[in-house]
Amino acid sequence: MDAPYPPRSENAAEFAWRHDDVFGRIASRYDLLCDVFSFGIHRLWKRRVARRIAGEPWSVLLDGATGTGDIILRVLAHQTTEGRTIVAADISAPMLATARRRFGAGIKAGRVHLRQLDAEAMPTVSDASVDAYSMSLVMKICDRRRALEEAFRVLRPGGRLVLLEASNIRWRWLHRAYLAYMATCMPVLGWLATGGDASAYKYLLHGIRDFPTAEVFAEEIRACGFHEVDFKRLSLGIVAIHTARKPGT
Repeated sequence: MDAPYPPRSENAAEFAWRHDDVFGRIASRYDLLCDVFSFGIHRLWKRRVARRIAGEPWSVLLDGATGTGDIILRVLAHQTTEGRTIVAADISAPMLATARRRFGAGIKAGRVHLRQLDAEAMPTVSDASVDAYSMSLVMKICDRRRALEEAFRVLRPGGRLVLLEASNIRWRWLHRAYLAYMATCMPVLGWLATGGDASAYKYLLHGIRDFPTAEVFAEEIRACGFHEVDFKRLSLGIVAIHTARKPGT
């Protein structure tokens, strides 16, 4: 199916964190925003992607945009991750500060290491140095080509990619209705939840509206060199879990 709204650029939200540190400003309210915008359904999405991440064979995982740590906390809850190492990274220092408080014992035990990294360019992370790479609900607010190329670079041959991202409802009329609903309700809910910080919901709305379909995004992942590219829509297609493997053994 063709995208109902063709993406204008490879940064669907046209977001530049250097010019607007919106996520730093709303770090303490970010999880509340997720509850408000998704009516709590994001918790189901995060459980599903955390289970998928935990089920992959890795010794070192790099989570490229860990935010407040919500998904990595769920990954740590799986017994299969005992003895493994997680590098939880984010560009936002306030987000990482929130994650540090939440991880607590995981950091003390050496299971989680926090790093401030830009997913579009991570020169301090060596080539082929991690077994798995994950990112959730952030591809729509960054240059996804650059982020995918960095993920490919840092993964070891055979390494796994797991992404949770905005998607498209396959029935075009329903997808348009969903976007119309978001365009109507998100400004009101976002204004209330952020205390009037309009940029917070502006970027999220643009990212959702202009992100490519699951099929198109899968082709973009494949074009960056990944093999075994697959995806599974959740909640009719509001989001999708994308998986892939870097070639090699």
